[in-house]
Amino acid sequence: MHNNLKCNIFIGLDEPNKIAFEKCKASIINQNTRYNISIHAINYNIIKEYERVKDRYESTQFAFARFFTPFLSKYNGVSIFCDGDFLFLDSIDNLIDLYDPKFAIQCCKHEYTPKITVKMGNKKQSIYPRKNWSSLIIFNNEHPKNKTLNPQTINNQSGAFLHRFKWLEDSEIGDIPIEWNWLVGYYKEKGSFIPKALHFTDGGPWLEEYKDCEFSKVWLDYE
Repeated sequence: MHNNLKCNIFIGLDEPNKIAFEKCKASIINQNTRYNISIHAINYNIIKEYERVKDRYESTQFAFARFFTPFLSKYNGVSIFCDGDFLFLDSIDNLIDLYDPKFAIQCCKHEYTPKITVKMGNKKQSIYPRKNWSSLIIFNNEHPKNKTLNPQTINNQSGAFLHRFKWLEDSEIGDIPIEWNWLVGYYKEKGSFIPKALHFTDGGPWLEEYKDCEFSKVWLDYE
């Protein structure tokens, strides 16, 4: 536990799928008892400094906006970014407990290949190294390397530079257990290996074509 730690939580808001954002937000608030958190929506419509030319491979309005997290936090303290299609089953407090200040960022280091070529309402599924590593990030905003994430860099650097964390050395990227970014449809429960946060990365039950996906009842029943 980190005494007196305040954490900004930035949730990616894809406006056509706002219902997913709202459930993600509720799943964080409802289980937060120990840490002082502040929750914010993030996407390219919200950030006034966002001037990046739209990429044809962007599948959400927060595809690149997420990297503004340290900047929006004034490079102070600790922040967490997560995609808007998460549903937290365990307390966000237990995720914050994992924060380690020796790293610039921490993430779940997935090793997988998407099963589909189209996702989230007929949007192209991009395949690249470190896929989905950037969908849940704990940022040490005060790490000097994260000052690289300024508006000029984010607006002009390649998607590969940003999503593969090329502003960092590998030793500056810490691990978060995969259970905190459980890619629905890709991981299977076994013994103590169970999800702490569901990530409906290909599409979730708020979309007609995914209404019967794995864990759809968990999402639909969540209030």
